[in-house]
Amino acid sequence: MVIKNPTPRQIAFLSALIITTLIGLIFVSFTFFVPNLNAWLFLSILIPLFFVVVYIVVLIFIREYLFRKIKVIYKSIRKHKLNPDETVQGIDVNSNVIKEVEDEVSEWMEDQVQEISRLTEWQEYRRRFIGDIAHELKTPIFNIQGYLDTLIDGAIDDLSIRDKYLNRAVRNVSRLNTILEGLDAISRLESGTLVLEIQKFDIKTLVEEVFEDLEFKAKKKNITLEFKSGADLSKMVEADRESIRQVLTNLITNSIKYGNDDGATRVGIYDMDKNLLIEVGDNGIGIPEDHLERVFDRFFRVDKSRSRNLGGGSGLGLSIVKHIMEAHSQSVNVRSTHGVGSTFGFTLRKAQS
Repeated sequence: MVIKNPTPRQIAFLSALIITTLIGLIFVSFTFFVPNLNAWLFLSILIPLFFVVVYIVVLIFIREYLFRKIKVIYKSIRKHKLNPDETVQGIDVNSNVIKEVEDEVSEWMEDQVQEISRLTEWQEYRRRFIGDIAHELKTPIFNIQGYLDTLIDGAIDDLSIRDKYLNRAVRNVSRLNTILEGLDAISRLESGTLVLEIQKFDIKTLVEEVFEDLEFKAKKKNITLEFKSGADLSKMVEADRESIRQVLTNLITNSIKYGNDDGATRVGIYDMDKNLLIEVGDNGIGIPEDHLERVFDRFFRVDKSRSRNLGGGSGLGLSIVKHIMEAHSQSVNVRSTHGVGSTFGFTLRKAQS
């Protein structure tokens, strides 16, 4: 019977048994040609001794052989040179060392596949991000250069053109500044250098403050800012108040920008045991389903040309929202139907009474 995944000790025992049996059979065969040879003495004394010697030799050989091979394997699968404290220990002859090494190599291979997949994703993300940021910066820089070149070429003497082009150049400088400020905010959030000032505050009061800040912008499109019926809870939460203000401002600003004229932006606050769910919904253009996974990516816009027509923006607002919520160890999500509207939701921890 073949032993599945034998230990080194089992291999040595079987090897010694087979070799000793063969030697014994050979010796017994010689007794037919040498009648005076005491076969029983040999079989009773020398064979057991021979078995022990073969067993020890084979065990030592296997142990040293496996040890050298396993050291090579460990050196290959580890990403750094072994330190003295990390040396591979000797082989346990009673353990299924081959199976253990096989499992560890399989686990290493799986980790490598996952790491390669992650690196591939990051490479694609990096390529897309560099392309997006180059495009976002190129447009205002090109515009500023065009306006200034026109003024230098003589248009500066025409007061109407000079004022118009200078104002346009200022708007593009402001857009550049918005992009750089957004990137700086994301960088600080990702690096952890932005320290959150956690405090207790009423989330409903903060939403009302953001409504007031954006009231003028909403009136331009005749959009109503209101709470969802029955979801206007006045609850204390624990978070960085100014960061959450930025989250609400970004989400409500987007709902106004992409909402339909004469529509509504509604905020709902829902109790979820230890957390609160805050949702910002609109009845605007919505987001196609195949774009939902990327809405929190930097510079991602469903329709870039339409986005600029609706007021531009840095394309970093939702990415900043995501990073702020991650810094709070909370989640943000979106559900949307194209042509019907979108709802963004995020959670906050309720304040302990």
